[in-house]
Amino acid sequence: MIAIIDYGAGNIKSLQFAFDKIGLETCVTSDKKTIEASDAIVLPGVGAFNDAMRALESHDLLSVLKQEASSGKPLLGICLGMQLLYDQSFEDGEWNGLGLLQGKVQRISSSVKVPHMGWNTLTNHQETPIINQIENDSYVYFVHSYYVAELGTSTLVSSCNYGGQVPAIVQQDNVVGMQFHPEKSGQAGIQLLKNFGEMIT
Repeated sequence: MIAIIDYGAGNIKSLQFAFDKIGLETCVTSDKKTIEASDAIVLPGVGAFNDAMRALESHDLLSVLKQEASSGKPLLGICLGMQLLYDQSFEDGEWNGLGLLQGKVQRISSSVKVPHMGWNTLTNHQETPIINQIENDSYVYFVHSYYVAELGTSTLVSSCNYGGQVPAIVQQDNVVGMQFHPEKSGQAGIQLLKNFGEMIT
């Protein structure tokens, strides 16, 4: 069972539907015991970084997310959820994230229209099971104004080009991030969710 974290910051219904479509059982929860008992965790998110971190803190979820990630449980952060995995964000101030991955979240270059909204293509940088059957130039759907910068190159799986290189899929061991919305990204997105499901042992 995959625990989709409910902290009031995500379009969870469409994500649940996508997992249902590929036969992966989910539950939407903010209960620590349920999260601990799950086989994998998905951290969704839309909105502002600091608001999301405060919401996680108010639900007393920061420690359980860190604990479960450090135990080796598969964890997928989607959109803002991916950004929350990192050390720090400079969105409307300077805020600390979960610190599960090294990097900083910054605003997309003003040389392009912000927010970055719509379909863009992936460039794959390494072969890893999370992108099985995902070809270079696969289209996925983005909605965001901030992106991860200064990340470790060994964690960069795929990127897109939008005012520069934007990390699109990252992975460090059991922790995976997708800056786009796989649940809104057609067959490529469904395949990526399947691949995440394959990480569950």
